[in-house]
Amino acid sequence: MRNNLRRSGAKIMASLITLLGSLSWIMLFAVINGSLGQLLALGVVLFGAIGVAKAIGGIILMPYWAIILCAIICGVLRGALRYVEQYSNHYIAFKLLATLRNKIFGALRVLCPAKLETKKKGSIIAMITADIETLEVFYAHTISPICIALVVSLSVIIFVAIYANWILALCALCAYLVVGFVVPLIASKSLKESGVRYRKEFASFNAYFLDSIKGIKDIVLNNAGKERTNEVNRRSDVLLEETKNMKHESAKASAFTELCVSMSILVTLLIGVMLVVNGALDGYKMIIAIVCIFGSFGPVIAIANLPSNLTNTFASGDRVLDLLSEEPVVRDIDNKNDIDFNKLEVNNLAFSYNQNEKVLKDITFNAKKGEIVGIVGESGCGKSTILKLLLRFWAKDQGTINYNDIDIENINTESLHKNVTMVSQSTYLFNETIKENLLIAKPDATDEEIINACKAASIHTFISSLPQQYDTLINTMSENISAGEKQRIGLARAFLSGSELILLDEPTSNVDSINEGIILKALKDIKGQKSIILVSHRESTMAIADRVYKVTNGQMKEIENAKRTR
Repeated sequence: MRNNLRRSGAKIMASLITLLGSLSWIMLFAVINGSLGQLLALGVVLFGAIGVAKAIGGIILMPYWAIILCAIICGVLRGALRYVEQYSNHYIAFKLLATLRNKIFGALRVLCPAKLETKKKGSIIAMITADIETLEVFYAHTISPICIALVVSLSVIIFVAIYANWILALCALCAYLVVGFVVPLIASKSLKESGVRYRKEFASFNAYFLDSIKGIKDIVLNNAGKERTNEVNRRSDVLLEETKNMKHESAKASAFTELCVSMSILVTLLIGVMLVVNGALDGYKMIIAIVCIFGSFGPVIAIANLPSNLTNTFASGDRVLDLLSEEPVVRDIDNKNDIDFNKLEVNNLAFSYNQNEKVLKDITFNAKKGEIVGIVGESGCGKSTILKLLLRFWAKDQGTINYNDIDIENINTESLHKNVTMVSQSTYLFNETIKENLLIAKPDATDEEIINACKAASIHTFISSLPQQYDTLINTMSENISAGEKQRIGLARAFLSGSELILLDEPTSNVDSINEGIILKALKDIKGQKSIILVSHRESTMAIADRVYKVTNGQMKEIENAKRTR
């Protein structure tokens, strides 16, 4: 397990700031308003100190009513500027969160489907939801406070040095550096590891819990509820423990910050008193300077408390930046050749998901227009991988995949997907109407085209028997629709798409013999209009195939008719 961030905190912050783009002007506006607001808040305290200094005989030319009026004006303006600052910060934050989601979905579009072949779907969901929301802390509550603290601290140092004494100004500078820089640096190191562990456990728990919800029916049917519950509870306890560790580290950092602030105030006060005793500073000026320094610690403390918030932010930002910088396995091709499918030839194809083990070693076969080609083999032998390579979901290691004598690497991706489509083992139906589910394949399809596709897939009669027919919502019938009916809807999608070559990945693996017969009959009836590559571990499914190839140990051989009819 990786216990450290891939990037440093500074690099993550810099990368996230670059995403501001045109919003940087609004951020600058927020910083200006926030800085003025903090100075006005300090002004309220400062005018109070001026009033006290006047009362003890200090040389203050302002009358009391002017001092009180200035304090009131500072307070009112402080409230207005605070509102503008917070509004600007959150406007930027929510705008950027929307932009980040678009960037993540855009990145996933390029990285998929290879990216979703991994078992990290829960982590991706956590990234789109929790991680993105966590970054709101950075944009709304991190950038401005840091800038505001710098402006306010510098202003106070200059004011104290000019009005009172440079030694007190130096004391303020040292206090700001300790509280605003040294303490956060120490705290970030202690919080960094616990924060990364927490985000990892959160993503892991999210993935496992999502799996448990999606597979609840199988858990119940297999009487595995108790074991699954125990594991969920165990993972929940681990996550709770990591949360406690992170909160404990945050509490220690906060306590240490308060201690440093208290010590800084005490030291500055003692030095101020010594300066007055030695005649180097007037008493009333010391009071005004010390109160000014005391009142300026708010923005600096905000920086000191940032590590506890930024721990999660950095971990989330690191993962988001990882995804945005991840190189896709394959890139879309858009400046080469378009095709109209006529034939497919695969020669000496080899492929491995990693360098250590070849999944496919020597795959050679062909498919012509208007025929059904079958591919059989044991589960895990690489049959589904072959189909994914035919759609260029992955890049082949060696060999050739030629459509119409053109290598797949020289065919535009849009043209390839227009000519070739795949129906996977488990058809996913969206929470929409049957018609809307079908229109995914061809958004501008007419009702007649939809009905013809469903008739060809032998699903039209079933849909017509429903009360709302093609306008039936999937969620209202999810308990009544069978795996075979789902598969036939998926088949209708493929027919509706107009693709000349249809890849079928285990179309009958999850259905009974009756539905298998219906699906195979639909395929046989469409044979003259489409080319089909049919993958299955059942040799009985291959009865409708013109030619059948068998995959064993990553290698392919054609099965003679006599052998496959035994």
